[in-house]
Amino acid sequence: MLEYWMPLCMVALLFTGILVGYPVALVLGGTSAIFLLISDLPMAFANLMLTRVYANGLNNWLYIAIPMFIMMGLLLERTGLARDAFGVSERLLRKLPGHLALTVLFIGGLMAATTGVVGASVVLLAVLALPRMLDAGYSPAATSGLISASGTLAILMPPSVMLIILSSLVSVPVGHLFRAALVPSALLLLFYMFYSLGLALWAKRTTASASPGIAAPATEQRRLWRDALALFPFLVLIPIVLGTIVYGVATPTEASGVGVLAVLVFAGLMGKTDATSVMEAARETVVSTAMIMMLVIAATCFSLIFKGGGGDGLIRASLELLGGGSWSVLLLILLLVFLLGFFLDWLEISLILMPIFVPIVTGLDLANGLSGASLLVWFAILFAINLQTSFLTPPFGVSLFYLKGAVGERVATLDIYRGVLPFIAIQLLVLLMILLFPELLML
Repeated sequence: MLEYWMPLCMVALLFTGILVGYPVALVLGGTSAIFLLISDLPMAFANLMLTRVYANGLNNWLYIAIPMFIMMGLLLERTGLARDAFGVSERLLRKLPGHLALTVLFIGGLMAATTGVVGASVVLLAVLALPRMLDAGYSPAATSGLISASGTLAILMPPSVMLIILSSLVSVPVGHLFRAALVPSALLLLFYMFYSLGLALWAKRTTASASPGIAAPATEQRRLWRDALALFPFLVLIPIVLGTIVYGVATPTEASGVGVLAVLVFAGLMGKTDATSVMEAARETVVSTAMIMMLVIAATCFSLIFKGGGGDGLIRASLELLGGGSWSVLLLILLLVFLLGFFLDWLEISLILMPIFVPIVTGLDLANGLSGASLLVWFAILFAINLQTSFLTPPFGVSLFYLKGAVGERVATLDIYRGVLPFIAIQLLVLLMILLFPELLML
């Protein structure tokens, strides 16, 4: 293994820097610079690295959609459109067992199907639903797990930012990934609902409190009008954004831009637009986009130098050393991604490992009837479902940090960790179903 000293040292330095607490983008960039200088790679490799950064990151038109989707999610939260939809949904579902849990799932699904941004969904649901669910008798663990998992639907359900980046890494149209992700997303939502209903029925707990901040209308006709008005933006945004991309009517960039404009128009018509909320959303969009692009640039450099130093050979040798056939190799890849999700964010895992894994997977003989683009789409969806667990797995699950930051000391960290375990199991169940039955995907 001495010939693989460089990739091994790069991985060791990467994890050391992350565990010490340095920003991941700086650790990736610094590690790349150090090993480019001390290795025997030719200086022409630096020119190749710059070319790769420009071609894969700065010149990738798909990435233009990322700030638009982030902006859309933040505007839905800051203008109060999502808050109004939550109140209406709670009132419409109030006669069902566990209606608060079902409301969280419904709004989480609506936010996921329109924005593809996790942070806005988790924070919104935590602020609106967690106090009410705790007051209604739900356990802190069950409440935390449900809110974290519902907000995390946004990372898999189209139009997902993750799928946009994966489509670039596996070189397949993003519309194909969006279409293939519909069934897994629906399965997750369905299993979450069954689990939530089971908890409610087991505890024989129903809630019947009205949503705060929404006054009862004077007449039934007025109530129906207000309910329809509150849900109308989401009912229009889903076909405008998701439908146009899936059916090839518009590119993600075009659809995301129209979506942001539509949210601003809806908020303006309802009198919910003000300069402060729009500027705050724009500022957070710039910060989030800058963080993502820094990671894209740094991870592209790291991945290229890692491969140049024999990293892809190291991974291949490790898989061969463990033995087994094609399916064993695929399962080991998925297991590695799952374990890395405990420590790394999905973006780093995708940008570093996907360029290495794609050639390996295309060379496997899986005998499942998939080849070419359909095989890559199937693997990308498996990869995405697997990475979705990284948002919930302690200790570095992103959704857990969002939730803890929103609720403060009202819920203990240990309760949050316990609450997400059933939802991680559900995600792994859906992963197994797609692994064994690829025909479930709309390939």
